[in-house]
Amino acid sequence: MRHFGYFEEGKARRVSDFRLWKRIFGQCGSYRANIAWSALLSLLATGAALAQPQLLQFAIDAFMTTAGADVERLHGLLHIALLYGLAAAVAFAAGFGQVVAMEYIGQSVMHQLRSDLYRHLLSLDLAFFHAHPVGRLVTRLTNDIQNMNEMFSLVMVTLFNDLLKLFGILAALYLINVRLALIMTVFLPLSLLITLFFSRIARDGFRGIRSQLAVVNAFLQEVLSNVGILQLYGREADSMAKFRELNGVYLERNLRLIRLFGAFMPLTEFIAALAMATVLWYGGGEVLQSHLTLGELTAFLIYMRLFFQPMQEIARKYSVVQSALASAERIFELLDISGRIIEPAIPLDGERIKGDIRFEQVSFAYQKEEENGKERAVLHEVDLHIKAGETIAITGPTGAGKSTLVSLLVRFYDPASGRILLDGHDLREFAPQTLRRKIGLVLQDPLIEPDTVLANIRQDTGLNRAEIYQILVRTGLDAFVAKLPQGLDTRIGEGGLDLSAGQKQLVAFARVLCRNPAVLILDEATSSVDREVELLLEQAVQTGFGGRTLLVIAHRLSTVRRADRIAVFAQGRLVELGSHAELLARQGLYAELTEADLCRQSGRST
Repeated sequence: MRHFGYFEEGKARRVSDFRLWKRIFGQCGSYRANIAWSALLSLLATGAALAQPQLLQFAIDAFMTTAGADVERLHGLLHIALLYGLAAAVAFAAGFGQVVAMEYIGQSVMHQLRSDLYRHLLSLDLAFFHAHPVGRLVTRLTNDIQNMNEMFSLVMVTLFNDLLKLFGILAALYLINVRLALIMTVFLPLSLLITLFFSRIARDGFRGIRSQLAVVNAFLQEVLSNVGILQLYGREADSMAKFRELNGVYLERNLRLIRLFGAFMPLTEFIAALAMATVLWYGGGEVLQSHLTLGELTAFLIYMRLFFQPMQEIARKYSVVQSALASAERIFELLDISGRIIEPAIPLDGERIKGDIRFEQVSFAYQKEEENGKERAVLHEVDLHIKAGETIAITGPTGAGKSTLVSLLVRFYDPASGRILLDGHDLREFAPQTLRRKIGLVLQDPLIEPDTVLANIRQDTGLNRAEIYQILVRTGLDAFVAKLPQGLDTRIGEGGLDLSAGQKQLVAFARVLCRNPAVLILDEATSSVDREVELLLEQAVQTGFGGRTLLVIAHRLSTVRRADRIAVFAQGRLVELGSHAELLARQGLYAELTEADLCRQSGRST
């Protein structure tokens, strides 16, 4: 079966429940005061609840089954009833306060965990995102966090109460009658064994459900991102068949777990009923023989019912706990992943970067080949010196490694071997944020946020409206803005004006202008725009980036030929370097690419 980049068919890293619980509770460290207050309220609520059967026992033995004046007995019952109502009110108030306190803790912890996970994802390098599909990561941030949230909301709120009740009731049962308590205790090991047996099966079941859900999400992300291509080639039926298969596996895994708990829940209830029946038979005989009072038996049976209630609640919530633990494994596994891009302990200041770039024996591979485990190199021992203020074009066939060179320069990745120097310093001595602020990058398909043109251009620069407009006027981009319906206030992106490819490039270029970078990289920025937009961009480059280092990655002859030098790449190697005239004179790969480009242009013109 194809898994669309998601490989979790095997079991997740085995983590003991103790280690998981320790880490989960470690998230609650900032809420110790709330936890202490919740524990105090829980003790109060449990004490009030456990007092009620004792009051009932006293009412039966002292006022219902004894001789005496009716008035006195009714008066005594009234006092017991008032005390019983007071205990119930205290249990309600304390229980309410405890639920609110624990819910606050749970919601706050999940909010923090979701923020931490999102922040961690943003800190990881691109190599991680190439290895992990978006569907899987979305599952971690949504479904898995929600599973843990349900555990805090449904389980953690009552788990302490239930455990406290269990021990409190067990103590009360032994105080009432040791023999009856021993009879009931006989059933406890059986109940525990069944719970442990089902827990082992349920854990694997929930792990399988989490894994398959991530596969489905990854598949949906892949299909919905390319739905146009899918429709173009008429692959709707095949896609539907594959989704039906994946969805069917997900359904079967859920049904298997439902059948498991369908057997588990009635079995625990049957054991509780069997224990009650046994105690009723033996305790009734004790009452008939006057070895036990009716009030004591009644209180004992009520305590037993109260005892098995939290046990059944724990059993019911066990599915939530198992699901949450399976999700916690995945979440903490993701949080433990560290990126390959390591920030320097003392980064260099990038404010005075001039733009002198040197590649020294740089090699790089994205991934290892599956057959021999060796890395499949994309770049091979590249040596290239780009002087500050120089305009250099990088060209070559598709797959030659041009865009990879750019990714290394902005430290999306680090070289596998060799080094890249900026003003004589290794790039790894700069913080990635510094590099990306001082190296402007305009891509072929820029990101446009659903906001105004002004907000898309300003980003995090902090420039005001007047300063941005001055930059646009100086570079000639104000003409583009003037044609928009509301100028800089025009909303673009989703829910706004749909910009053309050329207009998007102009917005992206203006965005880079505002950052005032020392180095500008145009990665196929003009490959999908018309000649008018291309000329406008060239004018903006000349006026806005005069004297700065400029790297242009392009196939178009008109874009490449005006560079000071042209670097020609093929199969990850720098094969030619020189001016347009020099490379044509050599009659090498560049001359072939130029001839092919001229043939394409003449073909379009005819």
